[in-house]
Amino acid sequence: MQVDNSMSTPTPEPTPVSGILDLPYTFALEIIIIFVIAVTVERFVTSYLSKFSKRAKLEPNTSNNLMLTFRILILIAAVAAISRVSGFPSEWILSVSAIGAAAVGFASQKTIGNFVAGIFLMAARPFKVGNYVRIGTVEGIVREITINYTKILTSANNTVSISNLQILDRDITNFLYECPGKKEIYCYTFEIAFDHTVDTGTIGRIFKETFESHINKLPMTPAYVLSRSTGIERVYIIYLYVTAPEHIFALRPKIAEEVFQRWDQERSKAKK
Repeated sequence: MQVDNSMSTPTPEPTPVSGILDLPYTFALEIIIIFVIAVTVERFVTSYLSKFSKRAKLEPNTSNNLMLTFRILILIAAVAAISRVSGFPSEWILSVSAIGAAAVGFASQKTIGNFVAGIFLMAARPFKVGNYVRIGTVEGIVREITINYTKILTSANNTVSISNLQILDRDITNFLYECPGKKEIYCYTFEIAFDHTVDTGTIGRIFKETFESHINKLPMTPAYVLSRSTGIERVYIIYLYVTAPEHIFALRPKIAEEVFQRWDQERSKAKK
């Protein structure tokens, strides 16, 4: 009995292994191209930001934060491009998207807002590290500027961290004095109020003599101006010039104390 070999059982074709690692070979070149483009863009952006930071005289931590932000954005773009051309299963992409959506959902609006506000502050540069500033009711020396917070050293030797989102909603005063032809100095202003016991001429003499006792420590002679006068008091604005913001911590209370001591003496004379 002959066996009909023409009806042989067909050899089954190999079943491709499904999964993330089973990428079509036709996409290998595209993945390499995406990788090369991402590296090239990253090198170009970081080189440009480095030059821009030097021209704009940005602080090192500000420059590093900007570079890190753009590196993360480039990485996200590269991963998204690879996921589209590499043939990853749709369910895998959906899973990653769900995880990303969950992460964003758990992230608070304040965190995202602080990040955006931090980028804005670094670009607008209303102040820099080392400046003496007043932000709302907080004043002192800027010690650090990050993506989320700005740290201020106050006269009480405390460090106050203010979220960048709150900074955008507050009044900002930078006491850095723009004086052409001179080195960087600060013009700090504060108010002193007196009642009407002592006449304005005597008060002017008190200011002048007090300022002269400190002139050798200052780059410019302090000044004063009458801000407002009511039936109860006269308020003067004092302009104090210093070369280092740390000097404000010591000179402001000292000058104010000496002025009031002299004023008390003159007031006692006027009452006799």
